[in-house]
Amino acid sequence: MYKVRLWSVKHARGMERFYNAINPAIVGTLKLKNRLFGTRFDGAVTALEAKGKALFFDCKMCGNCVLSSTGMSCPMNCPKTIRNGPCGGVRENGHCEVKPEMRCVWVAAWDGASRMEKGDAIRSVQFAVDNRSKGQSSWLRLARDE
Repeated sequence: MYKVRLWSVKHARGMERFYNAINPAIVGTLKLKNRLFGTRFDGAVTALEAKGKALFFDCKMCGNCVLSSTGMSCPMNCPKTIRNGPCGGVRENGHCEVKPEMRCVWVAAWDGASRMEKGDAIRSVQFAVDNRSKGQSSWLRLARDE
């Protein structure tokens, strides 16, 4: 998964374009699902989202997805779960102080953001994760305008 996560960051512009192309269809379909079936298929939607995001981004399903603002690098992969930039322990080679074999999530995020059309979104301050949303679908939250 780690290699695919790095691939996603390297191809952040393509991932951003793909997301922007399919997002209206996903949200529209989920809005229709909500009107027709309510919460009946929420578990299936959440499982589908979890599998897809886990494959490409090593997603932790925090319920507060910010991939489009962080260069397609999930900040929840940071061992310290820092959401607004690197800690003071980034090594000279750009790797994590806690997991020296892993590239710092935020070094990767800045690299990915530099490739994206809306790369300046990384400068936006992210709120702390609301742990009540952990394990929930970000797609469903978008579809419900929450």
